[in-house]
Amino acid sequence: MPKLFQSGMVLQRGKAIPVWGKAAAGETVTIRFNKKEYQIVADSNGKWQVNLPKMKAGGPYKMCVNDLVIDDIMIGDVWLLSGQSNIDVTIERVYPQYTDEIDNFENSQIRMFRVQNEISTHGVKDDIRATSINWKPVNKQNAWLFSAAGYFLGKRMYEKNKVAQGVIVNSWGGTPIEAWISEDSLKADYPMLIKKLRLYQSDDYVRAQMQANGAVNRQWEQLLKESDADYAASDVDDAAWEQINQNNWTWRGTGTVWLRQHIQIDKAHAGKPARLLLGTLFDRDETYLNGKLIGQTGYQYPPRRYDIPEGVLREGDNVIAVRFINKYGLVHFIPEKPYMLCFGDDRFSQNPMPKDVLPLSSQWKMHEGVRMPQCPGGDVSLQNLPTTLYNAVLYPLAPYAISGIVWYQGESNTGNPDPYSDYLRKLMGSWRACWQEPELPFVIVQLANYDGRQQTAFPRPILPEVAPGNSGWAELREAQRIVAAADARAELAVINDLGETVDIHPLRKREVAERIALCIERLLYNKKVKLSPEVVSAEVHEGKIVLTLDQPVQSGKLFTFEVAGADGKYVNATATADGNRISILSPLSSHLSPLSIRYAWKDNPLQANVRSLSGLPMSSFELRINNN
Repeated sequence: MPKLFQSGMVLQRGKAIPVWGKAAAGETVTIRFNKKEYQIVADSNGKWQVNLPKMKAGGPYKMCVNDLVIDDIMIGDVWLLSGQSNIDVTIERVYPQYTDEIDNFENSQIRMFRVQNEISTHGVKDDIRATSINWKPVNKQNAWLFSAAGYFLGKRMYEKNKVAQGVIVNSWGGTPIEAWISEDSLKADYPMLIKKLRLYQSDDYVRAQMQANGAVNRQWEQLLKESDADYAASDVDDAAWEQINQNNWTWRGTGTVWLRQHIQIDKAHAGKPARLLLGTLFDRDETYLNGKLIGQTGYQYPPRRYDIPEGVLREGDNVIAVRFINKYGLVHFIPEKPYMLCFGDDRFSQNPMPKDVLPLSSQWKMHEGVRMPQCPGGDVSLQNLPTTLYNAVLYPLAPYAISGIVWYQGESNTGNPDPYSDYLRKLMGSWRACWQEPELPFVIVQLANYDGRQQTAFPRPILPEVAPGNSGWAELREAQRIVAAADARAELAVINDLGETVDIHPLRKREVAERIALCIERLLYNKKVKLSPEVVSAEVHEGKIVLTLDQPVQSGKLFTFEVAGADGKYVNATATADGNRISILSPLSSHLSPLSIRYAWKDNPLQANVRSLSGLPMSSFELRINNN
């Protein structure tokens, strides 16, 4: 049977429940479930499927399929969460944001299933790989490496409906939307994408390329190891090293660069366990304390939270040494992140006013380790090719009965957002066809706010008004908004206030899950639920542009509105809200009539402040104005 069918699984209430698998051709398969028996004969290919009747929520149940026994089965709601790395972000990563909640919550009625990453360039697969998170009940240990968004969504939906929740997470960081769409959906309109896929259908080429890349990477690492000096020990003489400030320092080089900082520890903290917070570094680091390796991270995104064992810190002088290993880009710190030593309870909390901490200085001693040539080769990255993830990890999940799909992806398509709306429609259509459910609900999670200009070490000033400009992130958000608005079985979860300027993986995943849950509630249970404000009409009256919204919003002065005339050049505009209307003063010259308007049209629209009375933000948008 498929890997989805395991003890502890959750089956969807209120829908026919497909049960399927393989047997010998012509073999009779007997399913016993809920005091009933069903029989089916496997076809000539050995495939069989039985659709069990609709059931109400409940359990636990036991299912027997011939000699196979699957027990502890619950009937409830099943959700599929898919996309890229913001679905991947784990409970471990967000733990400091929600320490008490995660420590004190467990619920055997909420079950987690993580689909293992796999690709296929040769068409669809019958099944997914085995997985270690296979319908595990929610507790801190089981959820530690599970999707934080999935964890909190399951929790929220259980609180709402009081029935078992099954959360299937199927995501892969950095992947574009094309990888998740079926070949049939792409080949007519995007033949070049399919030709690109065909290039990688030579297994000999892929195998040779991966072996070559592995070999040259190992050689590069060995040469680096042989050439680099060891500056980790506390007795290294760093008096002559260059002094730098982490807030405005960068290093453009391939190889290693070492940074060291001396910290003074008093008697009360000497020998105590601690946690070192080193923000988020670009790109790869090894971090030492008094010559002892306390942590290392292989890429830029994870927060550096390195635990210092008992007995390592000593009274008096201690040395933190950071070895940056760089293959590309600009080495730098992220100044806005926390840099400190935390003791006691503050080691694991996100207390905004921690007491038992020692802030690090922004001053470091810097010394180049070794310069290296660029490492030849590159990753084949089959997961980024068109159709490969649809084939391997989406198609095999159907027709497992689910209540709805959450799609949170788009960061990898912001460089070319033009075709995204069409891609997204094709994705939704191909997935619904896969389940043979044309009205399968989708929640589209819109991209969060983020400053995409990451190759800088310098803090980004927050300006009251930023000049209008192009934004790939805003264009992609607009594609998401348009697709959701045109689909009666889709809703948009707007999270342009939950991002982080300097982190493409914002940590407020509980709040993201709450927005998703609101969308689900409106889609499935209560059409009267109010989501983010939406513009109903836009007209010009007495020299003002008046927007009518679908609901009242918080009154006052508004920011990030822009107006353009026939020349298409946008300029900032003054706006105010009153009830369900927004009035915008056109800043255009008297001979130019306003023809279009934009809102929050930025990668990181921090000043955008149109909110519903309940606090939900309005989506960015671009629209034409009706001039009467």
